[in-house]
Amino acid sequence: MYKQHQIRQWFCCFSPVFSWRQSHLGLLCAASTFLVLAAPTIMDLPGSKLLAQNSISQDLEAASFYQQGVTRYNRNDLQGAESAFRRALQRDPTLGMARNYLGNILLMQNRLDVAVQEYGEALRINPNLSETYYNLGLALHRQGQKEAAITAYRQALVIDPTKAAAQYNLGLVLYELGQTQEAIAAYEQAINLDRTNADAYFNLAIAQQGQGQIEPAIAAYQQALELDPKNATAYNNMGSLRAIQGQNTEAISVYRQAIRQNPQNASAYYNLGVTLYNQGELKKANAVLKRAHKEYQEQGNFEEAQKIEELMQQIAQVLEQQRQATQTATSNEKPTTTGNVVIPETTPGNVPVSFDKQPMMK
Repeated sequence: MYKQHQIRQWFCCFSPVFSWRQSHLGLLCAASTFLVLAAPTIMDLPGSKLLAQNSISQDLEAASFYQQGVTRYNRNDLQGAESAFRRALQRDPTLGMARNYLGNILLMQNRLDVAVQEYGEALRINPNLSETYYNLGLALHRQGQKEAAITAYRQALVIDPTKAAAQYNLGLVLYELGQTQEAIAAYEQAINLDRTNADAYFNLAIAQQGQGQIEPAIAAYQQALELDPKNATAYNNMGSLRAIQGQNTEAISVYRQAIRQNPQNASAYYNLGVTLYNQGELKKANAVLKRAHKEYQEQGNFEEAQKIEELMQQIAQVLEQQRQATQTATSNEKPTTTGNVVIPETTPGNVPVSFDKQPMMK
């Protein structure tokens, strides 16, 4: 098993960008709306140590090379492992698991075409390898062959219905293809199989809010945050759902938590500023939007920075109108007059909050 700082065996295999259908919640945002999704995480590759203990070939030299390959694979000596597996296959071409290991090595090296070929050969030799179907799905997914990847993931689940990672990645590719309800079902099944996968809860929330299922999405974000309390993006998106519900006080608290987790979170500053603005707290909103503007500029996102500048100009105009109205009311006030001065309502209509949709890399 590789350590996390090496190539994780739950590793990022692709970075999908998912579209947000604004019509589901009727949002027209002043800044671009983004949803953040967890990057696909890949389950453990085959149990090398267990496989190495089994008698895998009648050819003793082939078995020896295979054992060397497994040992080097476990030590992350991929070049040595590949050489040993190929020598084993020269002696015994029926070693399906050697083909599977070669596919894993090639997949981790991003040599996708030959990885797919090796997995295909492994399945030709032994069509009942759930791990190989799963790994084939990963390679096809990375190639952009999404329908073929779905078929491979589902075949892995036919052989082994308990494979939580196959359900999770199935949910990802279904969501990419716009099959949101099917993706939700896959994520829910992945969670039933593994309740420790914070990314499954996170992406379930994304899919649910895309369907307008706000309360279930909030509940899923809360579960994700119980497992991963440092997920600033989950706080940010959950705050936006609270704001949509009109729960501005709760939204403000959640946005501030997002900022505590990531002080460079431009989207959270923007959303906090917008929520304060919509509550009429213009001076506080202006201060927070200035920080959002700074963060977007430092990120090189000048389009978002420009939109914030326009909103800040609106705030400045409103504050000036209120200042002038106050001066006029004060100058016209008679000494004997009592009671409150009424300031004309000059605040523009509400500005919607935004969501993030950039892939969250683990």
